[in-house]
Amino acid sequence: FADRIETRHTAEFDPASGAVRPLRERRLGAVRLSSGPDSHAAPETIAAALVEGVRRHGLDLLPWSEGARAFRVRADYAGVALDDEALLARLDEWLPAAVEGRRRLDAIPPGALTEAIRNLLSWDDLQRIERVAPAHFTSPAGSTHAIDYGAEGGPRVELRVQALFGLAEHPVVGEGRVPLVLSLTSPAGRPIQTTRDLPGFWAGSWAAVAKEMRGRYPKHPWPDDPASANATLRTKNADARRAQSR
Repeated sequence: FADRIETRHTAEFDPASGAVRPLRERRLGAVRLSSGPDSHAAPETIAAALVEGVRRHGLDLLPWSEGARAFRVRADYAGVALDDEALLARLDEWLPAAVEGRRRLDAIPPGALTEAIRNLLSWDDLQRIERVAPAHFTSPAGSTHAIDYGAEGGPRVELRVQALFGLAEHPVVGEGRVPLVLSLTSPAGRPIQTTRDLPGFWAGSWAAVAKEMRGRYPKHPWPDDPASANATLRTKNADARRAQSR
């Protein structure tokens, strides 16, 4: 049967390791006569095996970065489909480019998956995500803070309360002008208040909070009227030196 024996180059995917093992097989029809590692496997064969492995075993095998996960959550919040069902339905459109030249899923470079799924979207979809679900909130102090759109209770941002001095209106996001959930912290990063009503906080419990903060962090400013104060992340002395140098 020598004329019926053929050599096949295949690749087996291992979901436990997320890796592909290229094989060289000798077969007589459906019967495998021998097999062993294949050092000359075609790159497209390996890439196809990685893609098929993800198709069969799910997107959780991929090394999603925090940025990629956050982008998908933002897209979902904006009504742009990047959920598992949508990505699996279009797997052959975005994953091959990310696995090209790799033999393992964990070898995909950071940011490659974000770029791959972004390339699926139209310009209008990308603009909608930026408009409805911006990635960051910029405080009056000029600091930027990531917005967590998957947080319980709605979009949430954590920042030092002093960064919001001078802000008399509660910050909002999206076309529906949804109030951000503000997780306010002390200069040491300890939580002091969570609010969806910043003006109400300034006018209400701020006095008690400021009194406690003056005792704990005397080097930092704690104004009686934070809505009209200058936002700052510096100490009082640092602000004074900065003012003198101008």
